Amino acid sequence: MQRKFFTNLILLIFLNLLIKPLWFFGIEVGVQNAVGESTYGFYFVVLNLTLVLNILLDIGITNYNNKNIAQHHFLLQKHLGNIIAIRLILFMLYAIVVYSIAFILRYDAFKIYLLSVLIFNQFLSSFILYLRSNLSGLHLFKTDSLISILDKSLMIIIVGVLLWGNLTHEAFKIEWFVYAQTIAYLITFLITLTAVLRKSGKINVKFDYTFFIAFFKQSYPYALLILLMAFYNRFDSVLIDAILPNGSHSGVIEAHTGHFQAGVYAQAYRILDVASQFGFLFAALLLPIFAKMIKLNENISDMIVLSFTLIIVPAIIISVSSSVFSEGLMQQLYNSGTEYSGPIFSIIILGFIAISSTYIFGTLLTANGSLKALNIMAIVGIVVNLVINITLIPHFEALGAAYSSIASQSITAIAQVLIAYKIFRLRINYKLIFKLVVLAVVTWLTAHYAQLYIKEFWLAFIGTIVFTTAISMVIKLLNIKDLFRIVRDSQLD
Repeated sequence: MQRKFFTNLILLIFLNLLIKPLWFFGIEVGVQNAVGESTYGFYFVVLNLTLVLNILLDIGITNYNNKNIAQHHFLLQKHLGNIIAIRLILFMLYAIVVYSIAFILRYDAFKIYLLSVLIFNQFLSSFILYLRSNLSGLHLFKTDSLISILDKSLMIIIVGVLLWGNLTHEAFKIEWFVYAQTIAYLITFLITLTAVLRKSGKINVKFDYTFFIAFFKQSYPYALLILLMAFYNRFDSVLIDAILPNGSHSGVIEAHTGHFQAGVYAQAYRILDVASQFGFLFAALLLPIFAKMIKLNENISDMIVLSFTLIIVPAIIISVSSSVFSEGLMQQLYNSGTEYSGPIFSIIILGFIAISSTYIFGTLLTANGSLKALNIMAIVGIVVNLVINITLIPHFEALGAAYSSIASQSITAIAQVLIAYKIFRLRINYKLIFKLVVLAVVTWLTAHYAQLYIKEFWLAFIGTIVFTTAISMVIKLLNIKDLFRIVRDSQLD
């Protein structure tokens, strides 16, 4: 099982390394530079509102289905038709709730229009993730990996042509970015549906009330957990926009408006989002693997150590290095806003360490069905997030949201580790913890002195990452021999 996890993880990371950085740092950064901080911040706020409530499109179906299909492959055809009907009803519920909140927040006509397109995009995106959960549940990791980069690949082509293809003399508009997403999601949805139908055979789409109630009772804890976690992960920008004044208020300098600060926060958040995408790849692979191992009563300790080490070592190196080089990274990526985004990024990127831990231990607890403990943890995270945001945003603007983000991420990550250790009676690996602390200290010192004495920014930054990665191998956090042995002895699906 370790070999299957690692080799499919290599494929998944390789494919995503080809596409995701180009998407985030080429397309998204290009769009933000083209439209400006305030306009992009406007879009970022509306997008995050749809993302926070995205779980209403799913009510935990995807995570539950991934675990369920992994343990009972024969249920695919039986569940597929009913779940498609349920998702269409959930789409209507989702739209009503999102529009209601937009009304409460007094969104103007253009915000509502943009929101409408993004609502449809979220429906397609959520549906694609559900369909992919069937592929990963069947352990068709290779097919799922290829589909995982399809939508972004299409968007790169479409938006790249619009940004740099000189097809029009008009300045790039943020709505073009949203339309490109719609086209890419539609194509990806149709291809993914075809791949699933090849395994399930003919399906009969119908709404079965009895099935819905039974399924909802099983899946709603997953839905509640994802909703709560999305709130303290994604709601910061919405709060920035709601708490701070905007352009309609006379005498407000643009740099201190909600839209501008949300745009600056988006600049800083983007690299964290990129890193988190790769952490999500771990969770997507680990959920069905953990679920199957728990069902078969297999020892999961080795898998936990392997997966945790593989994600936490890069997380420490990237987070600490990026925090030290925060000002330079923001200057390299963006045309403006570095005065604000550098300090924000130096704080928010450290949250990747906590997020990485969550992707391992949170996934383990989800596979085990420990949803009550996870939901209590998530509620605590929301309370922490709200209290800090409401207290700090009026005084520190987006910087206050960054403090809130890292505090809530750290508290919830620690809680998940403690819960997992208690439930699975795991032993504390003091040797591993000591090595990770050493790695963090060495990374900070290396980055600090590289910044002082190496004038070329990228040489200093990349050199820090390469050197500290080598140190992680020297102290045997990453054991290259073992990794090569796993690759040599395994075969991909």
